[in-house]
Amino acid sequence: MTPREIFLELLKPDGQPERQLKQYEALHIVLPDPILMYLTGNRIPGTVSKDRWGTTIAFPKDAPGATPIITAENKVCPDVTHWRDYVHAPDLEANCSEGWEVWAQRAREAAGDQKVICGFMGTGIFEQTHFLMGFEDTLTNLYEHPDEMHELIDYITDYRIRYVKMLIDGLQPEAIFSHDDWGTKEALFMKPEMWREFYKEPYRRFYGYIRSRGCIAIHHADSYLAPILEDMTEVGIQVWQGTLPENDIPAIQKRMNGSLVFMGGIGAAIDRPDSTEEEIRNYVRDALQRYCPGGHFIPSITYGLSGTVYPHVDPLIDDEIDRYNAGLHMPVTALPPVARRQRTGATASVPMQETGEENSELLSAVSDALCRGQKKRVVNLTKQCLESGIDAQTVLNAGLVAGMNRLGEDFSAGRAFVPEMLMAARCMNAATEVLKPLLTGKSSAPAGRVCIGTVKGDLHDIGKNLVRIMMEGVGLDVIDLGVDVSPEDFVKTAKERNCDIIACSSLLTTTMSEMRRVVQLSEEEGIRDRVKIMVGGAPITQGFCEEIGADAYTDDAGAAARLAVELLSA
Repeated sequence: MTPREIFLELLKPDGQPERQLKQYEALHIVLPDPILMYLTGNRIPGTVSKDRWGTTIAFPKDAPGATPIITAENKVCPDVTHWRDYVHAPDLEANCSEGWEVWAQRAREAAGDQKVICGFMGTGIFEQTHFLMGFEDTLTNLYEHPDEMHELIDYITDYRIRYVKMLIDGLQPEAIFSHDDWGTKEALFMKPEMWREFYKEPYRRFYGYIRSRGCIAIHHADSYLAPILEDMTEVGIQVWQGTLPENDIPAIQKRMNGSLVFMGGIGAAIDRPDSTEEEIRNYVRDALQRYCPGGHFIPSITYGLSGTVYPHVDPLIDDEIDRYNAGLHMPVTALPPVARRQRTGATASVPMQETGEENSELLSAVSDALCRGQKKRVVNLTKQCLESGIDAQTVLNAGLVAGMNRLGEDFSAGRAFVPEMLMAARCMNAATEVLKPLLTGKSSAPAGRVCIGTVKGDLHDIGKNLVRIMMEGVGLDVIDLGVDVSPEDFVKTAKERNCDIIACSSLLTTTMSEMRRVVQLSEEEGIRDRVKIMVGGAPITQGFCEEIGADAYTDDAGAAARLAVELLSA
């Protein structure tokens, strides 16, 4: 079988491919094309630009790709209730109607009879919403302005369908490879019910159109999507590229029974400059033994395009797949699933004052309302607590902080999601405005001070912002240094502002070494004995934390806040 034939065989529920594909070998992804050149042609390494929607895009010189930079000052849509005044889709028909035959001919020649021709579409429907207004506003607006969000999402969906129609008409591809990340490696960004309410039907329209044109629907999301797999097949997705190990791939293979092809299983943990051949081979061999027997699987790096960041990694992945294909395979049943979370036992503790039964019920109501994101109710209950004689510090600790602690635990356990955390943070901010005039004296001092930032060379801030919110919620004073923060700035801030903790975030494997430098510089500057260093982000592991000499690692925001309090009380 050719790679193309193997790929097409995998799409059949009872398909019997003769071997495992090697990553992207069956796909010829057409990059660029007339639309991509129009939409992204001004993205040049070392520059900041605006895309055709008006979003500010930064492309650091040494970064593997561009990243949207959205602030209160530059966001395209500052008010979703008037989104029509701000949001204007690019006019593809007027700017991208010429030149297709050249690209189509090149694609046919490059693919031959060995590969499937894939049209490429980045920035999916969900991603486009947060490119326009920011990640936090997007998720909170789903709660606060659902009607306007439905309208905006439909507008973006209409644009995406016009886009894919031109792509199919011009390129004549066999498949469409579309990107949209719907979660972290541990959880969806929102409750499955919320994803279904806002995004399922738009994607049914989008992928339904693709399927109606006879094209294969490939969706990239290097995310935890296990709760919505049946929904994905319902909307027409045939291949999920980016399948992370945290999804428990053997279990979902069995569950989906051939209705979805899983492409991925090889995460970013081995894509580092210091990863050894033995480490890479062992990781890949273990992944192949876990996932290949389940069928309908393409072993691949989970990135949304072929190739690893560090060139020594990719050939070793391919070679291990060759070795697997050449071997004799017996059923493997003893391998345990890859753990989705490394739960910590850390629990934030705050000083509490003895309260009567009636006051306890009132404080509990504050916590409950905060967890539900009911800002007006939280503010009113906070005022009721004060009127009932409960002192401000107790309202803060036993009501608001207790609620944030509970929500953080629910987030760690997968019972709460990012929108609920953001809504709770807004409740917390509103209520503390009521309490601030009364929080005086020694008892109102923060539990500790943290400087937090995304390390040098990395502009991603979603995870960092969530950790900041949760740390502030448990009473810590947090200095947010932003993104692209050098080790010198981390250490300088810690010294000048008397910080107890330095918290470093990274999404790109290329920037992990900056965390090592933060630890080293803290030692050189003589503050390491009094400053704890926490690290986190998608490629970070407990092993890496120990290797560089940091104090703590957690894999989600709620656990990070609880562990920070534990570190300070040790």
